[in-house]
Parts: sequence; C-alpha cells; structure tokens
Amino acid sequence: MFRKIVAATVLSIAAPLAAADTNVRMCVFDVIGANGDAFNLVRDYALEMRAHGINFELRPYTDEGVAVGDFNSGQCDALAATDLRTRSFNRFAGSISAVGALPTYDDLRTVLATLAQPRAAAAMKENGFEVVGIVPVGAGFLFVNDRGIDSAEKLAGKRMATLSYQRDAIHMVNFVNATVVPADITNFAGMFNNGSVDTAYAPAFAYQALELYRGLGTRGAIVDYPLAQLTYQLIVRDGVLTDEQAQQSREVAWGMFDQAMDLIRTHERGIPEDKWLRLTERDIEGYQEMFRENRLQLRDGTHGATRVYDQRMLRLLANVRCNSNPSASECTADNRE
Repeated sequence: MFRKIVAATVLSIAAPLAAADTNVRMCVFDVIGANGDAFNLVRDYALEMRAHGINFELRPYTDEGVAVGDFNSGQCDALAATDLRTRSFNRFAGSISAVGALPTYDDLRTVLATLAQPRAAAAMKENGFEVVGIVPVGAGFLFVNDRGIDSAEKLAGKRMATLSYQRDAIHMVNFVNATVVPADITNFAGMFNNGSVDTAYAPAFAYQALELYRGLGTRGAIVDYPLAQLTYQLIVRDGVLTDEQAQQSREVAWGMFDQAMDLIRTHERGIPEDKWLRLTERDIEGYQEMFRENRLQLRDGTHGATRVYDQRMLRLLANVRCNSNPSASECTADNRE
C-alpha cells in the first residue's frame, strides 16, 4: 500500500512536467465490474505503467464475450481477460490453464517467472497479437451439489455447466461421461445455484462473489484439487507497444504475482473447512493420470478432441512438475508431454 501511495504522489507531481507518451484503450473484464479484484489489479498495473510512458484508459466489462468483441472490432487497443478467452490470440500462453497441468501455486510461480523473462518474448507474439502480462486468478475447483460425487467415475451422468467456448472442458466432460450443459461466464453460477446443473467449476472467489454456496447447500462440497490454474492475460495488437514497452509490461505484471496470490489465498481461506472435499493420495494420482491423458489428446487432436494445447507449453509445464516432483510416474513415461 505504501508503494502505491508513493507512486501516485510522484506521478501527480510529475504530471504537469510531462504527458504520457502512449495512450492505450483497454477493455477490462471483471465479472464484478469496476469494483472487482481483477479490475483493481489492472488499475494498479496501469499506475505502474505510467512510469514507462504508457497511459491506459480502462473500460470495465462484466461480460467477457462483449469485452473480447469490442477488442476485436477495434474499440479497444488492449484486452484484459481470462486465458480461457485469450487463448484464441495466443495458444502458447493460453495453454497455461491446461487441465490438471499445474497442481501447485509454486509450480505456477515458476512458470510465470519464466514467461516474464526477455528470452520468452518471441513466444508471446502470435497472429498479430502479443501477450504483455500474465497474473494468476486462482485454481479452478469443481463445485458439486452432492459431496458423494467424490471421484471421476461418479461424475458419469451428472449435468455440468460448461463454458461453450472452452473446447478442452467440453472434451473433459465427455471423457468422464458427464452431460455438457452449455453456459457462459454470466450465467453458470445461476445455473448451479438454482439446481439446473449438478456441478460447475470456478476459482475460490466465486464462492462468495457469485454466491456458489447457495448451489452447494448442505450436501455439496468443493473438490480440493486444481482442475486448472486460471490466469488473467493482457493482450495488445502488434504495434500498440514497442518491444521494449511490451517487455516492461510483462515484468510489471509479473511483479504483481504476490499481490494477486494474497487475494487468491484470502478467498480460499474464507471458505469454511466443512465445504472442502479433501482427496486421498490415491484419488489424486487417479485424477493426475486422467488429466494427463486428456492433455495428450488435446495436444494431438486424438480420440475426438480438437488440437487445443500448444506442445511447447505442455513441455514446459511437464518440466516444472517433474522438477518439483521427480518421482512422479509421468516423469519417466514413454509418452511424456
């Protein structure tokens, strides 16, 4: 907080002396709007970027699809949204949230630190767009209306709210023989809370912010295993920022990792202990192998899957996992990612 106050004071003093060199309109998605955690993080990022000569005009959106649409139509020069949506602009960075690929926040820290380095800059550019910042949103957890749904086998036949544009989630739901119920970011919580579906997936913040505790009721639970590590990514069109500015932006965003993690841990600690469904080591091993099988299918486009994940990112994620847990069976498997 002290750092922010000092930065704001310096900027207010310096403002009359020099104007920002570059003005950038940014569409910013936050399901809560301008008062949400994500929007406030982007506001802090924009304040830091003023020191690098970039003046961001932030436009809040509560509908992620609309934010992406306005970015695509040229109403904004930049976009801040979840990687579930930004994957279409950069599949490499968008594959960070591959199912089950990062079981711990320490692994996520290693990955994001790597991607913030200058040597990763080339991979941040794709199809006329560039990723200029990545911050964590939190692990995505499975919310179930019956804590008896404590294994993948018991998901068979259950109705699952599934984001209609998330092809890997659709494949995963089909893999466990659950029923896909198409949803989007604006209505999945209501579907779970009114009983239209049996399960949904979301970061911990949704427990209070989207009132998912209503859908849990007295019988439901949150399965304590990360389905994916969701991130919030900043995208610009080529030419909006110079290469130097883009790298500075990635480093500023990386510098906000701990701030974002403080928010995530606060939300996770705020969920009552009796709402968590803790898994056994045997259950966890089963989930890990199931997720790995799905990632390979979504990498190669086999078993009815389309090619969703970038092979380079999957290899990086596997290397990080095996560095932190070298005894895992996947680390010596013939079909390593």
